[in-house]
Amino acid sequence: MFEIFYSSSKLLKTFTGHKSWVNSIDYSTLDGNQFICSGSGDNTIRIWDVDTGQQIRSLNGHSCSVLCAKFSPYHYYNNRRSVICSSSHDSTICFWDIKENQQLPVFNEHNDSVCDIVFSSFNYGRYMCSGSEDNTIRLWDVETSKSLHVFNGHESGVLCVDISPLQSNNNGKNDNCVGMIGGNGYTICSGSLDYTIRIWDIETTKQSIVFEGHEDYVMSVRYGSNELRNIGSANTILSGSVDKSVCLWDIRSGQQIQVFNKHTVCVNAVEYSPFIVNNIEIGDNSNVICSGSEDNTIRFWDIRLNKIELYVINGSNECDGIRCLKFLQLKKNRKSNNDSFICLCYGSNKGLIQICG
Repeated sequence: MFEIFYSSSKLLKTFTGHKSWVNSIDYSTLDGNQFICSGSGDNTIRIWDVDTGQQIRSLNGHSCSVLCAKFSPYHYYNNRRSVICSSSHDSTICFWDIKENQQLPVFNEHNDSVCDIVFSSFNYGRYMCSGSEDNTIRLWDVETSKSLHVFNGHESGVLCVDISPLQSNNNGKNDNCVGMIGGNGYTICSGSLDYTIRIWDIETTKQSIVFEGHEDYVMSVRYGSNELRNIGSANTILSGSVDKSVCLWDIRSGQQIQVFNKHTVCVNAVEYSPFIVNNIEIGDNSNVICSGSEDNTIRFWDIRLNKIELYVINGSNECDGIRCLKFLQLKKNRKSNNDSFICLCYGSNKGLIQICG
């Protein structure tokens, strides 16, 4: 329950080392240990040990700001390789083997900054999507290092992308090991400098929906989880914009269904939280969403009510604005696999990474 989180929430850890804004953070457990990776305006990707709070590696290779950094689920699933993928203003997508401290083949078919990358929820992350300021979205096969398709339609740069969540087949088992990328109803979502959010069908490679309503750049988009279908977030997309708003969109109707207005400047990041709240007005539980902004606040909202926020985390003066968010399920003890808790990790304009929970 959300009430438990905010009643006991406090700053747990601060990671220092980046010399510029932190654009992206990701989390993974590798061989039983907990790690965070981060991409920054200082052109580096850094890996941090969550338990000790120490930086264990800094990866240098991009010639410009690193805009996104993520652990590759495909490499780890197939051969237990700890690999990080990163994208940059230098228009490249790089892969890095952490243990070997080795750079793998570079994807360099975009013609401008690669602003965001995301791995597929199916095929154990074999497919990757990238959004670029060259106005395109590309779909890649990580195994073959090939670009499978280029999605064209945005009238300006693509700042953020997401791939629809893992689906279930008729037997009630997940479809992660599906052999083909098409034919399963998976879609890509993209947000752009042209103020629109667009949905693309992966099987047909066609644009299926255009959401219009934001009045400025769309900075962040997220699909709702199928696991939360009973409390209001399935078949929805969450977005944050330079217009200061957080919006919720219904994929089935193609309509905007909620607007959350409380931030005073640009909303850089949005996330569906793992929390629920007892919604008295509807007599049921509801999911909680979260947004981070240049106004140096992280705000939590009831997904079904566009009223005042549920809770606000104020970043420290040293943060000077929130750029990215990630919910983590951390182990309380390095040796325990069962005893865990939910916390929130965020990156700031001043290069700090903090965890609260």
